[in-house]
Amino acid sequence: YPPSFTDARAEVYKTIGDTKLSLSIFEPPAAVTKTNRPAIIFFFGGGWTNGSPAQFEQHCRALAARGMVAITADYRVASRHQIKPTDCVADAKSAARWVRANAARLGIDPERIVVGGGSAGGHLAASTATLPGLDTAKDDKSITCLPNALVLFNPATVLATFPGLDLKGFGVGLSKEKFGCEPEEISPLHHVKKGTPPTIIFHGKADTTVPYSTVEKFAEVMKAAGNRCD
Repeated sequence: YPPSFTDARAEVYKTIGDTKLSLSIFEPPAAVTKTNRPAIIFFFGGGWTNGSPAQFEQHCRALAARGMVAITADYRVASRHQIKPTDCVADAKSAARWVRANAARLGIDPERIVVGGGSAGGHLAASTATLPGLDTAKDDKSITCLPNALVLFNPATVLATFPGLDLKGFGVGLSKEKFGCEPEEISPLHHVKKGTPPTIIFHGKADTTVPYSTVEKFAEVMKAAGNRCD
């Protein structure tokens, strides 16, 4: 660990102590123009505890073949770095800022950066678009981490109680001790507002880990705020 991928190059986006966090970048075919290309960044799932950037290798290959600069990101997790989910959010925001800051060099259109992920990685993607604060202190806050669109797979969008929503047991154990902050601070649903980026969610109704009702509520609140959510 970390994994390496044929035909992808790794670039370090953040160093914390002895830990270097990298992005694996898959380029479109040579025939595609090298400037102003859309990009997508993926964050893997694993409950903020484990997981690997390899989860989204095939997604990256498929989208790169269609002309996107496709990136799968590493970030700190509890099993390897003894951290809290707040640190995972900080890393995700750093990664999104790094891609936008380096957009010209990478041949990326800074106004067409998509952020995506699955499960806990879906939570991180949604966090870049919704959560105030939880930034790394040395990040350049003048560069926004706000994506231009979100692609979420079975995402954890609700991490605290919400009016009219039965968390079906999912809320058990959602605490300040677990997250490193109050649950509401790290819950994307609680911070949806007008201007939250257009979002598409892929989720299974039989999911026993992240209740389907939570993304239904997220979509409802998004639309009520005037945002697109499919």
